[in-house]
Amino acid sequence: MNKSSNKPFYVTTPIYYVNAKPHIGHAYTTVAADCVARFKRLQGTEVFFSTGTDEHGVKIQKKAEEAGESPAAFVDEIALQFQALWKQLNISYTGFIRTTDPAHKKVVQKVLQNLYGRKIIYKGSYEGLYCVGCEQFKTADDLINGKCPDHDRAPEFVKEDAYLMQMTVLQNELITRIETDELRIAPEQYKTEMLSFLKNETLEDISISRKNVAWGIPLPFDETHTTYVWVDAFLNYLTVLGWEGDTDTLPQEWPADVQFIGKDILRVHATIWPALLMHLGLPTPQMLFTHGHILSGGKKMSKTLGNAIAIDEMFEKFGTDGTRYLLMSAGTFGDDVDLTMERMTEKYNADLANGLGNLVSRVIKLASQIESWRDFELAEQEFVSNRGFGTRTSYNSDFEEYNVSGALAFVWREIDRANKKIDEEKPWELVTSDPERFRKVMGELLERLYVISRLLDPFMPDTANKIRKALEDKKTELLFQRIK
Repeated sequence: MNKSSNKPFYVTTPIYYVNAKPHIGHAYTTVAADCVARFKRLQGTEVFFSTGTDEHGVKIQKKAEEAGESPAAFVDEIALQFQALWKQLNISYTGFIRTTDPAHKKVVQKVLQNLYGRKIIYKGSYEGLYCVGCEQFKTADDLINGKCPDHDRAPEFVKEDAYLMQMTVLQNELITRIETDELRIAPEQYKTEMLSFLKNETLEDISISRKNVAWGIPLPFDETHTTYVWVDAFLNYLTVLGWEGDTDTLPQEWPADVQFIGKDILRVHATIWPALLMHLGLPTPQMLFTHGHILSGGKKMSKTLGNAIAIDEMFEKFGTDGTRYLLMSAGTFGDDVDLTMERMTEKYNADLANGLGNLVSRVIKLASQIESWRDFELAEQEFVSNRGFGTRTSYNSDFEEYNVSGALAFVWREIDRANKKIDEEKPWELVTSDPERFRKVMGELLERLYVISRLLDPFMPDTANKIRKALEDKKTELLFQRIK
């Protein structure tokens, strides 16, 4: 997947907007990216995994005013909540970027000055329907009954002086890059959606500034304007790597191998972001992997509807690894998925307590009757040398295509197979009736359990470690009453 064997694998989440505390949608994207990062590390690949917070804009300014705080104090508090959540979810990120970081702001101004000096950014005026919630101008086709579908309110008509960045001139080149997969958009339905948009709509030059918005990065060539949030935010994917804004010197990690995004921000990531890079003469990301929304009971989660699931509620009921598992097994990664506490509780009991937990309990308990664990030691060597992550199983191929839910389903098929073997072989009866057969069956079960623990590493790292610890301790009888 990498263009150079020396290039580290680079995976990003979006940087999350800090107008409110983190929620289940943020967790969903970030856990998926974490699973991919952990898988690549298990393959022996060097990985840079970035996430962070998007902290400027008029919406933040208004939220801070409502809370009776300064914008700086408000964003500091929310950014800490994101970092605390990632710690609780065991997210193995390499870099956490905040757009209020001084180094980031310096690069943003340097880039803007570069584009302004080359007349790619120019002064003009902009008018249109502006959704404050999206920090984005909308067309009439974007609205449903005159309202933004994501925020259920009518956008404001805005007409103001602004600085614009050229977009129309890049439209044909952008279409070519997406068609040829130089900029790959996956799954395929989102590539089709973007090409349809680009071939049927004119990509207008976009406003990159707002006037009289105090909470933002001032334009270096006109301090009465601050940078429009998207241009500021997109550059995080480079500044988190330590990029200082010089177009002839790029971090070794760039371009990103995969950028995970939700479908609500696909259009800006597939137009404004690559356009910015193309204007700078920089490579575009190799892939934008787009996932759907999290629904609950067939409807988008909403406090008003009373169907929102708090991430804290999931932690309390299912623990860290249980929460990670339930998010990644909720449905095909890329499509909309539907979660309810009732269904998750059923799945937790069936898959974790009765499926994985029962397997671990039975194998460890039966294995305590083996005089020598030579069989397990051989199984571990066999896995490392022949059956490990170097083989092209569907598990590996699913991960290579970022089908995280597919790779997890493969693990559960292995768990089901192992449980079925126990039921069929009845090793507890073989202990006295056929000791030789008992040792052979248990050797295979120990091998399978070890392999399962390795396959679980990207998804449930703590649980995987507990299983291996149980396997390594002859006297341990590990009964997973509750897997966390």
